Amino acid sequence: MVISTEMVKELRARTGAGVMDSKNALVECEGNIDKACDLLRKRGLAKAEKKVGRTANQGIVDAYIHGGGRIGVLVEVNCETDFVARTDDFKNLVHEIALQIAAARPEYVTRDDVPVEVVEREKGIYLAQIGDKPANVAEKILEGKLEKFYQEVCLVEQPFIRDPNVNVKQLITDTVAKTGENIVVRRFTRYELGGA
Repeated sequence: MVISTEMVKELRARTGAGVMDSKNALVECEGNIDKACDLLRKRGLAKAEKKVGRTANQGIVDAYIHGGGRIGVLVEVNCETDFVARTDDFKNLVHEIALQIAAARPEYVTRDDVPVEVVEREKGIYLAQIGDKPANVAEKILEGKLEKFYQEVCLVEQPFIRDPNVNVKQLITDTVAKTGENIVVRRFTRYELGGA
């Protein structure tokens, strides 16, 4: 199968991968662009996982105002270099995260940020709701309720507002795969007019 320049160009546009990576993926997938796209994504996500521990101290602080000034968000998202911080992929990700915060009202970035006393209070409420079910059943129910709690209050675990089949962490990981750098949501603040 002959891999044309147009095929490589289309795959690069869809994935953000390099020329040689795109060409090799197309060869491996016998010219099937959809399969090559999936292959590059899998490889990119695997590479992205390796980048998670790397220091991210560059990036941007973005502001988003919604609803005629009724909701405002400030968010700091970090990457490894100033170069990546200036890319459209990174800026778009930060904007999408700001929209997510405005719409979904997370309280924390990750589950590690949730204070122990908040988790314990939630557990107490859930245990009271569960009642006197057998211990193994109660444990499973408690685990499920806590997971749902984390998905509601932790930004990276929330379903993405534009595609509920993807969570915010996956959205970030996809951008890590495209940019080749670790990306971390450092902090955010959400304001709502008349809110507490």
